Amino acid sequence: MTRWRSWTWTWSPSTPRSPALTSMPPGRGERGPDQGTIEHDEPNEHGDHQSGQSAQALGRSRGGFTTKMHLVVDGRGLPLVVHLTAGNVNDSVVFEEVVEQIRIARPAGGRPRTRPGRVLGDKGYSVQRIRGYLHRRGIGCVIPERADQIANRRRRGRRGGRPPAFDTTLYKRRNLVERCFSKLKQFRAIAARYDKLASRYRSGLLLASLILWLRHHELSDTT
Repeated sequence: MTRWRSWTWTWSPSTPRSPALTSMPPGRGERGPDQGTIEHDEPNEHGDHQSGQSAQALGRSRGGFTTKMHLVVDGRGLPLVVHLTAGNVNDSVVFEEVVEQIRIARPAGGRPRTRPGRVLGDKGYSVQRIRGYLHRRGIGCVIPERADQIANRRRRGRRGGRPPAFDTTLYKRRNLVERCFSKLKQFRAIAARYDKLASRYRSGLLLASLILWLRHHELSDTT
């Protein structure tokens, strides 16, 4: 079973409508069309390779034995980064790691762009660490507060501080990532994981993402 967690990148008007994806700088793992990495087993301090369920993005959660996919899409709903973790891993744990995988080529050349105008995410990412990370990088944050956070701030009164800024109209655009999930789930091997190795499952996911990009450009050429 595969679980789906995600957030949406929204780029400023200066970004071209059809940004090209570029290669990542040297680092661990292989590169795919989403500019993410395919995780491989690495030797530990004893020289042995990692093994077990977590190394293959498998973990037990309330849904059973699952894999969780973290997805980043652009303003058109096209996948930019896919990242796999075990199903029992908290949604916000890998946020910074996934963000740093994004590379968007500039039309005039030069260093690829890594900072969007804003990020749209659900309540699972309403963490002070994430808000602080986005603030330090100058990225707008469109993430609603959880009910317990709102109640705790009101309980503290004036000491609770001001609520974080939240644009309800802009947040509606987060439906793009849910629609992208629906498109990916049309591939049977993506909707239900049959592969034993995480690298093979991810390879199929990258191929499905590439098909979505090709379909988009094909439709753009005909209109």
